[in-house]
Amino acid sequence: MNTGLLILIVLAIAVAGYVIGRSRSLASAGGDIRLMHSLPRYHGQSVFIFAAVPAFLTLMVWLLAQPMIIESRVSSMIPPSEVADGSSLSLVMADVHRIADGLDVAVERGVMTEDELDTLRTDVTDVRSRLAEVGVAIGSDVSQSVFEAAKAYRDMGHLGRIIMAALVLLMAAAGAAIAFSKIAPRYRARNISEGAIKALMILSSTVAILTTVGIIASLLFETIHFFRMYPAEDFFFNLTWNPQFRGGSDLGILPLLWGTLYVSFIALLVAVPIGLMAAIYLAEYASSTVRSIAKPTIELLAGIPTIVYGLFALITVGPMLRDYFAQPLGLGTSSSSVMTAGLVMGIMVIPFISSLSDDVINSVPQAMRDGSLGLGATRSETVRKVILPAALPGIVGAILLAASRAIGETMIVVMGAGAAAKLSLNPFEAMTTITVKIVSQLTGDTEFASPETLVAFALGLSLFVVTLCLNIVALFVVRKYREQYE
Repeated sequence: MNTGLLILIVLAIAVAGYVIGRSRSLASAGGDIRLMHSLPRYHGQSVFIFAAVPAFLTLMVWLLAQPMIIESRVSSMIPPSEVADGSSLSLVMADVHRIADGLDVAVERGVMTEDELDTLRTDVTDVRSRLAEVGVAIGSDVSQSVFEAAKAYRDMGHLGRIIMAALVLLMAAAGAAIAFSKIAPRYRARNISEGAIKALMILSSTVAILTTVGIIASLLFETIHFFRMYPAEDFFFNLTWNPQFRGGSDLGILPLLWGTLYVSFIALLVAVPIGLMAAIYLAEYASSTVRSIAKPTIELLAGIPTIVYGLFALITVGPMLRDYFAQPLGLGTSSSSVMTAGLVMGIMVIPFISSLSDDVINSVPQAMRDGSLGLGATRSETVRKVILPAALPGIVGAILLAASRAIGETMIVVMGAGAAAKLSLNPFEAMTTITVKIVSQLTGDTEFASPETLVAFALGLSLFVVTLCLNIVALFVVRKYREQYE
């Protein structure tokens, strides 16, 4: 049975249990809701939970365990001679998967029946020709044992799906029956329902935490593997970035880190003043009509794809900076530069600062404004001395979000700043960032066995540490200012 259909059936059983359980609970109290410990909907929810949760947990565990078990059993059927000629077991199993999928397609399309499949298993040539009819090409080096393993893989998968469907449906029906048997006027169904909701919220929080831990762990393990192959002191202190997949690579992070910080600094130099002044104007000075038009218009910038910003940097901003600033000043002749990427990236992150800062400024209590104005302060003095200090934590958070967005940007840098890794103070020279090089090192046919590929994980972990340090600094500044203000 298809997994999607199985999920729909379980949901149908759970929904039906909710309706019936709700009605049955009310009937058990003789229609008098005052005699019940919990409302009828809580009884229905308890039936829904007992029917759905065990079934879905069983389905999840089965879907995780079945492929590993089948893979282990089928791989043991591959004779050692199949992998003795230099082929890895993973490549042979890839052939097994492809053939098994092809057999499923062939049966579905009527190219062969299940009975024919049993008789064809001894004729490799016939099986290859039948699979070719459904677009599955099998190499001539695939042996009889691989076909046998593919047939076993398919049969085990079908049997596993049948057992899974039966077990999941049994769990749903048994859970609903147990919940029905517990329905009574004094049954504490509300506790069951609220406990399940609490468990769901804890699970959601745990998933977020485990996802973060998983990301860090994956980066950390591959980074450790990289540093076993390439010296850490060269990575952190070498001033040259020159990866050569044939050996002799220089993989220093400093040129990439400099380019990342340089581009992000220019972007924030553009976005912070404009975004903050726009937020102050919209929150304190603009009329409701102007605000209703200007705020959504500014926020539209956040919805523009980064590839469009990249094209804008490549076609418009880059040539303009080159023709009107770089060449006349003798600072460069290329349209790809740090200034190009920084200006366009600054435009892109303006909405992050203006929108969030506007919301934070509007959240400052009106009584603080009235008190300042009542003491004789002007509106501008009120903004500078009362509103901005009170809204500082939120404004710092908005700037930090914009900085993180700028540090992690890739497409604008690729099309606006180029791909040259260098250390230079000239903003009209082409440079690159860490994110661009992460993409370039993992693009194409790569194997995770060379330092030139594994360096991408070291770059990613370094970028994570830089962003973490920015968060720590911002948190320190906010707390220190809060202490002074309070």
